[in-house]
Amino acid sequence: MKHLAPLLLIVFLASCDKEPVDCCDPNPNPVDTTGNPGDGYTQYGTPFDAVPTPSDVVMYEVNPLVFSASRDFAGIMPRLDSIKDLGVNVIWLMPVYEMGSLNSVGSPYCIKDYKSLNPNYGDLDELRELVDSAHAKGMAVMMDWVANHTSWDHIWMSDESFYIKQNGVIIHPPGTNWQDVAELNYSNAEMRGEMISAMKYWVLEANIDGYRCDYATGVPGWFWEEAIDTLRSLPNRNLIMFAESDDLSLLNKGFDMAFSWGFYGKSLGVFTQGDDARGLYTQHATEFFSLDPGKTMVRFVTNHDQNAWDNTPQALFGNQDKVMSAFVLATTMGGVPLLYNGQEKALPYKLPFFTPTSVAINWSLNPEVTKEYRAILSAYNTYDALRGESRTNFSTFNIAAFTATGAGYEALVAVNPRNSAMSIGLPSDWQSVSVLDPVSSTTINTGTTLMLAPYQYQILVK
Repeated sequence: MKHLAPLLLIVFLASCDKEPVDCCDPNPNPVDTTGNPGDGYTQYGTPFDAVPTPSDVVMYEVNPLVFSASRDFAGIMPRLDSIKDLGVNVIWLMPVYEMGSLNSVGSPYCIKDYKSLNPNYGDLDELRELVDSAHAKGMAVMMDWVANHTSWDHIWMSDESFYIKQNGVIIHPPGTNWQDVAELNYSNAEMRGEMISAMKYWVLEANIDGYRCDYATGVPGWFWEEAIDTLRSLPNRNLIMFAESDDLSLLNKGFDMAFSWGFYGKSLGVFTQGDDARGLYTQHATEFFSLDPGKTMVRFVTNHDQNAWDNTPQALFGNQDKVMSAFVLATTMGGVPLLYNGQEKALPYKLPFFTPTSVAINWSLNPEVTKEYRAILSAYNTYDALRGESRTNFSTFNIAAFTATGAGYEALVAVNPRNSAMSIGLPSDWQSVSVLDPVSSTTINTGTTLMLAPYQYQILVK
């Protein structure tokens, strides 16, 4: 969902309506991947042995086009320590492949060769150095995978059977006006085999740790089962598979996590429209109570789409205090916290991801905001109750609040999304006790109620 902002809703609705492939049908012609699991690729380095379980992931999205003034892998390297210090353990790289030029609009999601890097970013050795450095600091690295479509000058265009045709002509993705890309044909077993082989390539040759899969509902579910099963069969691998979709059925196809668009939408409604704060926990419960063990959702207050097409999180939510409170809820109510590069700097400008651009992140801005993000995520990583699945809701119309229980700690989170002070009664076991505020590192003696200033959040542990 990377091409034009007005198309976002269309894309959500166009997930399983493509011809001739029906995304819900079983695979009519499975690819035999048993004979050559490595496809002749060389295993570079040693598979990373510290990939976090899905429920322990803290993810950071990197847009190489704007991350540094050099706009390349080398420009990411000096900030790996800063990313790690935030509390991050997984880096997601937006597409770094060679981009197509025919009918191009400058999108990195318009790919000319799945096994070739954008030369502006660097070569394979430089990507390996980036992955090696992240691994040495305890962070896994995921790449962005675009399986629905290719550029019009992709190397596969020599075989038109790899693409969907109408009236003998290759088409762009149905239900969109993404004129810069061509729709792939998942009825073609040879194409599917090449796609899986290309996904293996980066796992083996660059030693990456998984994929965030773009527009995952645009690809048949049975293909994802086949591809993910094949990837997970590679020796000594613990891969993370993240579907760019809120279709929870994809979690039954091998994905570990999906996007929590519903929680993001509820957050905007609560913080900007005065919606019932209890709706956030309702949305959370709707998503999580239907998940199988080991599956989770990715929660966010911004990402590359929201930032580039809509606005900065401060502009969308109203101010930085609202953004931080919304981030606290997205982080602690359940799921995988996601930060988009520059979010920790409260940038006052949007970050494009189409070329050309002169925009780059100014890393010197707002160090106090960075410190606050670091403190929130430090609490999240330190106190197991904030990461666990046990939640007891005691929200009101005006305050989102819940308690949580872990193996070692109990936690309470309360957030005021309103522009006036609000109070909420505390659960009996949180009344008149001494507790820790881990964000400010202070001890608090509670009463029977908790008073919150406008847009204030409160995290307490005991």
